[in-house]
Amino acid sequence: MGKTILEVKDLTTKYITRFREDVYAVDHVSLSLEEGKSLGIAGESGCGKSTLALSLMGYYFPPLHYVSGEIIIDGKNISKMDPDTIRKNILGKEIAYIPQAAMNALNPTQRIISFIEDVIHAHYPEMSRKEIYESARKRFEELNLSPAVLEKYPVELSGGMKQRTVIAISTILSPKVLIADEPSSALDVTSQKMVIRMLKNLMEKGYIKSMIFITHELPLLYNVTDDIMVMYAGQIVEKSTAKDMIFDPIHPYSKGLMGSIIVPEAGARNTKLTAIPGTPPNLKKPPAGCRFAERCKYAFNECKANAVGLKDFDEGRSYRCLIDSARLREVYKNEQQ
Repeated sequence: MGKTILEVKDLTTKYITRFREDVYAVDHVSLSLEEGKSLGIAGESGCGKSTLALSLMGYYFPPLHYVSGEIIIDGKNISKMDPDTIRKNILGKEIAYIPQAAMNALNPTQRIISFIEDVIHAHYPEMSRKEIYESARKRFEELNLSPAVLEKYPVELSGGMKQRTVIAISTILSPKVLIADEPSSALDVTSQKMVIRMLKNLMEKGYIKSMIFITHELPLLYNVTDDIMVMYAGQIVEKSTAKDMIFDPIHPYSKGLMGSIIVPEAGARNTKLTAIPGTPPNLKKPPAGCRFAERCKYAFNECKANAVGLKDFDEGRSYRCLIDSARLREVYKNEQQ
């Protein structure tokens, strides 16, 4: 096993609405990420993926609030650090974030080099503009981005170019952990491939040590990540390798996600598309039992009454379900016949 670069222990965070209602969007989540590895996080909209990403930064803005748990990055516990320390010493250097709709994250009135100057000066105020420009030029060239982009305004760039530029800016300080939140959404297929190739290039060249890739498209993660974690209603429902998750999902929700998507990989083709009925539960008042039970066709009374934690099965795999994994596999097999 490699060095653990990120360890999250029992993390819980919540939103407080204007009516003072608590919404636990991340509920007792634990995960670990080794140096040189990438983790995919999948699930439908509203399951808590982006909230988990923001929570991992340790930098909370209302209505998001920290409740409990630990976030340890390369041996540093950031879960209770004050915001100024996190901003000066952690963000950008230890952990970096590429937000959803990153193409809209750039101020249209500033040149690209100005964004890079702001990022670097926040951590290294002694660096001159010439030094920053030279460092940025080398990094852009190594990532197959033209240095000419540095002098352009965001409005002069295409959507795919904006996305790759945001990635380059976010990783200019070579963070140990990069969180990419839906970085390829709203892009055409060619631009998606370029973004994914760029992220892999960052890993291969050592500019980032590890990566968390968030998306609702499970098949995309097969080509990007080593492991996949599926979230539902603020909780982890299954963890496994990318290969196992794509070709042998166990939790009924993971199975439903895979069944609702056209998968091009051999071994997963010619599968009849299915839909997951119903909608996710209201997290202001989550159900007492399994949060997926109301939508699960395999659920029985005990599922709705009793919650269950993650339990291990096979090697390095875990899932959150009362039904035995062998029984679920048997049911799935019979349904295909």
